[in-house]
Amino acid sequence: MRKNIKTSKQKTKEETVKLLWEDFKKRQEERKPFETQWQLNLNFLLGNQYCDVSADQIKNDYEKQFFWEERGVFNHIAPLVETRISKLTKVRPVMTVVPASGDEDDLGSAKVSKNILDSVQNKLNIQNLISSATKWSEVCGTSFYKVVWNDKSGQIIGMDSDGTKIYEGEVDVIVCSPFEIYPDSNTAEDISQCKSIIHAKSYDADIVEKLWNVKVEGCDMDTISLSNVQQNGGFSRSFKTAKIFKTLKHNQVMVLEKYETPSKKYPNGRMLVVAGDNLIYDGELPYKNLKNGERGLPFVRQISVEQPSLFWGTSVIERMIPVQRAYNAVKNRKHEFINRLSMGILTVEDGSVDVDVLEEEGLSPGKVLVYRQGSATPKMLTLDNVPSNFSEEEIRLQNEFENISGITDFFNSSSINLDNLSGVALELIIEQEDARISSTGESINFAVKNISQQILRLYKQFAVYERMGRIVGKNGKSEFFFWNRSDITSDDIVFDTETEVGRSIAQKRTMILDLLKLGILADENGKLTNSMRNKILQLLGFGIWEDALDEREIQIQNARNENVKFATNEDVEVLEIHNHDLHIQTHISYMLSGDFEKDCSRDVLLKEKMLEHIREHKRFKKLEIESEKQLINNEV
Repeated sequence: MRKNIKTSKQKTKEETVKLLWEDFKKRQEERKPFETQWQLNLNFLLGNQYCDVSADQIKNDYEKQFFWEERGVFNHIAPLVETRISKLTKVRPVMTVVPASGDEDDLGSAKVSKNILDSVQNKLNIQNLISSATKWSEVCGTSFYKVVWNDKSGQIIGMDSDGTKIYEGEVDVIVCSPFEIYPDSNTAEDISQCKSIIHAKSYDADIVEKLWNVKVEGCDMDTISLSNVQQNGGFSRSFKTAKIFKTLKHNQVMVLEKYETPSKKYPNGRMLVVAGDNLIYDGELPYKNLKNGERGLPFVRQISVEQPSLFWGTSVIERMIPVQRAYNAVKNRKHEFINRLSMGILTVEDGSVDVDVLEEEGLSPGKVLVYRQGSATPKMLTLDNVPSNFSEEEIRLQNEFENISGITDFFNSSSINLDNLSGVALELIIEQEDARISSTGESINFAVKNISQQILRLYKQFAVYERMGRIVGKNGKSEFFFWNRSDITSDDIVFDTETEVGRSIAQKRTMILDLLKLGILADENGKLTNSMRNKILQLLGFGIWEDALDEREIQIQNARNENVKFATNEDVEVLEIHNHDLHIQTHISYMLSGDFEKDCSRDVLLKEKMLEHIREHKRFKKLEIESEKQLINNEV
């Protein structure tokens, strides 16, 4: 009986694996037209521009028809894409958390949630992840973030019975290229409209055994790779360019992770993990990453240009490819014409000269050309100058590049006369140009917002134990804070500050200086406060330098660090160099906050320690006052 039950379970597992692989292959076929377009985009970006898309793969466009045919590549796509990426790297939104209510506890919880986001951004280096995803979305049109919980990350909190380390766990954000993602429908306009997504990635067999403790035999597997390929130019000249093609990787195992949204059959969703023919996991969807604790797909999509009724975005490279082909053709035909002008075309009578020697050696300077007596004298064929149509078409194509990419070089543009434009007019032109790529910047903004929401929801779900977070404060110093999942009462994320796409550092400084001249930043007495002065210098790029010279800020920061040391049961000493008034104010503010009450629950002696520390500051202050009075009396 037990044997029959075991056999039945084994058959069920095999059937599950078989159905998943069939589903994966079906999605591969449906996505193939988009994948070949991405490969074509990569080839044109890298300079391999004499290729085209066939039904299922990248193939060569055509071969040279004549030995003298010019096949040069004049890559305008790469610098334009690099410029777009550099502009989009300025989009770094700062998130803040809206309190669930106006209650003091909710205000404190929102502050803790904001600190958690800041801490995670520093820990995971979110800025680099955004840059990596932006490169993929600009080249292929779409990129993805995968927000998951890693239970083998974070601080070690203990050991289990067999000596395995137990970690507190951390959120992990992974950038996924579009080649790894297989939605159930290519016509869904967003991830929220997908019922399931398969994340397919090849791993080395040893890594699979290490991660999932499953022994799987590896095999050779096709993968996209990069290699140099030699192409021919005119007159047997050759050049090398990078080419995207499929190559073999050895000892590889394809791992499929299928995420299904909740349904009637699976109320909590379903997650399948298959490595080769082995079923590693079959259970409910583990992440409560949607509103009100609902379970959803752990992916965030970022696009370059949105397409209606399509899951995949469009890259500007796809639009520039026809222009790039035409530009290469014009430049090459122009150079062929110049070659004819510079090298000349010699007409000779049949049999009058040794044609073989003439073709091999050409007409070198000082060459003695011998021809048969009585025959016509060899002469050069007269050619006109290079037609102006070549140059005109070249300029038109360059303008098309700018129109399609949304990037304009004003200083080299012949259509704009900068001498006759005012500063306001230039600002309007720049704003108009930036508006053309602002939709891509908005996609980055909302992707970061979605990631931030999922981070807080995963911590709310999995952060069981109390944790200590660290954020970088002023002067580059670290500020520590304690929190647990009960402190996360709101995941309503809004943009605190948005970095505009085209807003340069010089423009920001000009705007701040204009506000300063108008007196808007001054107080009611027309003067700048120390805090406002520090904030202005920070925005101008000198905040750290100014803070290092501002004793008041240093004293306050030192007192805050003392508060953290008290909370962690470290010794704190009162020194003569302390500004006792500032220290007393900072310590009292800490004791009146909700954080102090939570810290007292861990250390019952904390309240008395803080009060005694404040009394010691007051004694030092009293001694300083008496010392100053004694000094005045002695002088009198």
